[in-house]
Amino acid sequence: MFAITPSRWPDEPEYPASDGEPMAETDVHRDEMAAAIDVLKARYRSRRDVYVAGNLFVYYEEGNTAARFAPDVLVVMGARAGQRRTYKLWEEKRTPSFVLEVSSRKTWLEDKGNKMTLCAGLGVAEYFLFDPEQDYLEPPLQGHRLVGRAYRPIARGADGSVRSSTLGLLLRAEGSKLRFIDGKTGEQLLRPEEVRDAQRAEARARRKAETERRKAETERRKAETRLRKAEGARQDIAAALRAESQARRTAELELARLRKELARAAKSRARVK
Repeated sequence: MFAITPSRWPDEPEYPASDGEPMAETDVHRDEMAAAIDVLKARYRSRRDVYVAGNLFVYYEEGNTAARFAPDVLVVMGARAGQRRTYKLWEEKRTPSFVLEVSSRKTWLEDKGNKMTLCAGLGVAEYFLFDPEQDYLEPPLQGHRLVGRAYRPIARGADGSVRSSTLGLLLRAEGSKLRFIDGKTGEQLLRPEEVRDAQRAEARARRKAETERRKAETERRKAETRLRKAEGARQDIAAALRAESQARRTAELELARLRKELARAAKSRARVK
């Protein structure tokens, strides 16, 4: 008989994937959190060594189920891509490289305080904060890079953007929305609603192109029909002209024969006289 290996040993504590709390305080916070996760997942879709997630528990002390935090958005460079229930540092052996917190009335103090200190202690290379309501953070978008064991603010660009060296992206607040921009090309990464708009536009363009193709095909067939009719008419005219020419030749031959007959008849009458 084969032994069944348990998913965890009987004396191993259970590491919950949820605490029953909602993932975000308001619609705008949930939307921005989900949008950032979607944008970054799309950015690294072809990479199998980058893990992108958000609002899941990161456990950082084996055996201590209370030693956990839940980043709104996290990116782990060098970690296997794929879905997880939780992220355990001692199993993954990779610390999150980038953390983004979408701050709100209930979370901004924790985001600026204990959570930021914890991420610095764990070695998270970059820690970003974004306040979509622009009520609790000034400026509403802030980036911090780990230097030694402490975070140092990342300088803001003239347009208020903040560069993430870890991601190779610029982050810029656009009202209540967060924009990600390719640091090399300057290309803006599409947000989920923009992806949907682009897909709908592409679908409309395909439908229009297909409609135009069908119209062109119909016109081509009509033109071919007209051409065939014209060719048939041309052939009929040519046949009529050939028949007319043949009739003319026949008539000319008959006229020549009659003239000869008349000439012979005239000679015969002359001899009789």
